[in-house]
Amino acid sequence: MLEYLGLFAGLVLLIVLALRGINIVLASLLAALVVALSNGLDPLAALARDYSSGPLGAFTFAGRFFLLFVTGAIFGRAMAESHAAASIATALAGWLGAHRALWIVVLACGVLTYGGVVLFVVLFAVLPLGFKLIEQTAIPPRLLAAAMALGAGTFTMTALPGTPSVQNVIAATALGTDLYAGAWLGVIGGVLMFLLGMWYLEWQRMRAGAVIVAAEPPAPSLDEVAGPRPHWLLAVLPIAIVLGTIVVPKLMLSLASPDPASLAGRITELARSEPVAWPSFALVLGTLSCLVLFGSLRRAPLTLLGKGVDDSIMPLINTAAVIGFGGVVSQTQGFAAFVGFVVNVDLPPLFSLLLATNLLAGIVGSASGGLQIFMTTLAPGFVEQGIPLELIHRIGAMASGGLDSLPHSGAVVALLTIMKLSHREAYRDIAVVTVAIPIVVTVVLVAAMQLLG
Repeated sequence: MLEYLGLFAGLVLLIVLALRGINIVLASLLAALVVALSNGLDPLAALARDYSSGPLGAFTFAGRFFLLFVTGAIFGRAMAESHAAASIATALAGWLGAHRALWIVVLACGVLTYGGVVLFVVLFAVLPLGFKLIEQTAIPPRLLAAAMALGAGTFTMTALPGTPSVQNVIAATALGTDLYAGAWLGVIGGVLMFLLGMWYLEWQRMRAGAVIVAAEPPAPSLDEVAGPRPHWLLAVLPIAIVLGTIVVPKLMLSLASPDPASLAGRITELARSEPVAWPSFALVLGTLSCLVLFGSLRRAPLTLLGKGVDDSIMPLINTAAVIGFGGVVSQTQGFAAFVGFVVNVDLPPLFSLLLATNLLAGIVGSASGGLQIFMTTLAPGFVEQGIPLELIHRIGAMASGGLDSLPHSGAVVALLTIMKLSHREAYRDIAVVTVAIPIVVTVVLVAAMQLLG
């Protein structure tokens, strides 16, 4: 009994410390220590081995995905400093009208994250435009926070195929699939998450009595939001290059099976065998295209690259820290019992998969952390049951984006901190669009698949 209470106490401690704004690395270390002591583990070995360098250790994860985080952050920095990201967002404002602020924010965040710009950079890039837009309406800031979360942390992060998101790459790395695995399921799920999320945001906007200050308020001036910037067609080109590079091997295979000895054959094999290196290479090409297209970046390119590396460190360390906590949890008897429960629970296998991934993501407060633990510890059991790898990939990725956004989530804490909002003010709306809706969509899709056989 003590070991189960210890697991619960460790999780509660992690959540409470995160809610109080305590550094997530420190919080995860303290929570891991509570788990280790209450479960009879050697605390020194638990922190030095299981937390740090074990199969689910913080540095094991950081080493495996370091290149993806760095290249994604550098690309995001290039898009931000060239004002290309703001140009895309402002173009959306011009097309849709500033009175559709919530739609603009969600779409801008979605375009950028689908193209590989890391979530934290997207928040900083789109937020100034979002504030400008809601100044012209009575839209509450809490709904702007929820719109940012919907666009950056749901349908493009876990559902839509082809994106170089960490979740998509983790699944591909573990299963040997590609980034387009379960494509049709991901597209349906992504569209449903987007539409239901927008319905909720618009419903809340009308309930709040949000009105348009002017009949048709103009889009913010380009100079008002971020200064001179490239035309949106140039701004979107680097994202197109990233996505095009990722999709090229898939197109080659769909059109014809290339000779393994040919250049096309070597490219497709490289993309298949290196699920981290290939999207990282695509992000490097995107960054190089930014340097070529946007003259302002060429004044100090090494400084730009250095800032991008700096941007990658905290997201990587914070994600690795919660995975390290999960690494300690995975060594306990309580976790072994949890694994046995999930594998043997009287549910269809796809529902067991969904349940397990969601619970793990909730425990560590991270979609990538929960998915990494699932792929390392539980996925082999589902593979042995004969579930197609493509379904494990996509359902696992989508399920990881449910309970990951509980109050102790690093991304949630970062968003609220940036916007100077409290959990009490804004978390309810964030929870609906990033927890409730993704879970409902994934459950409905799995249920439909079970009914259709």
